[in-house]
Amino acid sequence: PHLFTLRVDTFFVIAIVIMMYTRCRVMRVTAAMELPQTVRKVTPKGRKLLAKVAELEEKTTGGILLPTSSQKRPTSGDVVTLGDGENFTLKEGETILYNKFGLGATDVLIQGELHIIIAEDDVIGVMPRSGATADDIPELRPVGDRVLLRVDVGDDVTSGGLLLSAASKEKPVSGTVVRVGSGKWDEEKGERKALKVKEGDKVVYFKYAGDTMETSSGEAYIVLHESDLLSKM
Repeated sequence: PHLFTLRVDTFFVIAIVIMMYTRCRVMRVTAAMELPQTVRKVTPKGRKLLAKVAELEEKTTGGILLPTSSQKRPTSGDVVTLGDGENFTLKEGETILYNKFGLGATDVLIQGELHIIIAEDDVIGVMPRSGATADDIPELRPVGDRVLLRVDVGDDVTSGGLLLSAASKEKPVSGTVVRVGSGKWDEEKGERKALKVKEGDKVVYFKYAGDTMETSSGEAYIVLHESDLLSKM
């Protein structure tokens, strides 16, 4: 009887998870702006782009990399069309990582498929290939004034020799620069402003900034704006 109860409970939990996932997918698609079936091509205005959203929202199988914070969920997609603006660093066909809660991001349904219109400045980075997984994070190319850091591992033991639990560990605020973006576009000067940090620099950053991600082996990385860096070490 205990085994039967366990199986029923397990089945119930699985059913709830599937129902919640399906509901989230439906709500997301419902919130998207559906274009007429006659529309097959969309060209965004200015320095915005159109990307086809990846199908799955799992960091290891669908090419979507979820951070530890539920309030900042980057997702991924393939660039379909660039806007009619100039000086894009992105190219059509590239797989991008972006934050779907960015200002101005708009979900659209084109021929029944979910796309997003988003400014290039709101793109976090470019993944090395379509269908990239969490293990490809170290190869991510940051966009604009963003930098990719490998996060320093927090101490497991206090200076007094006490073993810290996972919950009591202080969140790391330092890391090593893995890669930097090409710089933010300056509309007035008509050029990109080069970043002051470079690959290999050890830096300290604002504790609650950026989008944190992990590889399947547990290695932590974070992508943030250069302005969120507090100092070099």
